[in-house]
Amino acid sequence: MQQYFKGKTVLVTGAGWGIGAATAMLYAAYGAKVIISDTSRKGGKDTLAKIKNQKGNATYIRTDVSNPAACEELIKKTIRTYGSIDIACNNSAVFSEPLYPADRDMESSDNQVGLNLTGLNNCMQYEIEAMQRQGGGIIVNSSSIVGAIGLTPSSQYIEAKYGIVTLLQDIHGEYPAIHIHTIAPAFIDTAILKDMIQKETAGGINLFPMDRQGTIIEAAGLILWLSSAETQLLSTVFNDTN
Repeated sequence: MQQYFKGKTVLVTGAGWGIGAATAMLYAAYGAKVIISDTSRKGGKDTLAKIKNQKGNATYIRTDVSNPAACEELIKKTIRTYGSIDIACNNSAVFSEPLYPADRDMESSDNQVGLNLTGLNNCMQYEIEAMQRQGGGIIVNSSSIVGAIGLTPSSQYIEAKYGIVTLLQDIHGEYPAIHIHTIAPAFIDTAILKDMIQKETAGGINLFPMDRQGTIIEAAGLILWLSSAETQLLSTVFNDTN
């Protein structure tokens, strides 16, 4: 496979499972040095082992990105390990049992908002600081389509994902040397949405216009494309003409 990202250091948060794991593995397959970050030591080590089995270059760093100090240390360790942070993919997410507002407990709500929204804010802060010092970089953030269309029983998750979109609305163009992208995948075939989707489709709701869910490798492929030099060139030309 072409070493497209050879010499690049990539940080992927939430890389212990799902889209994050697939993204980390794909970056490594294309030659990147990958920092795998996840709160799950088992998930992170599993992704690391898969990359090592394919002769890839990766390091696992356990981090709770909802903790600002831990997130700052993650960025420092990334740079100490591989010398730079060229690309960051912020993919950390938590999804609890779907609850109607009246059934919520505050601990569950705080945990979901803390990781999905506060965690992203922490990552962005320290990633941008490091990338500005080195003269540039690329950040790709993962949100979700449910932040736009809504599914009532999973409203906690929706509120957090909608908050991500709101958080990022005013950041475009604020840091010219850093290309910042956000993806909002449709329903992807991961364990995180399986139960919710089964309940919705059982009620006769058609969630899949193509009669299938998206795949994690399709989402990971989009993230890598947004990290490519071609995408940055297109973005620069578009901004220069508008």
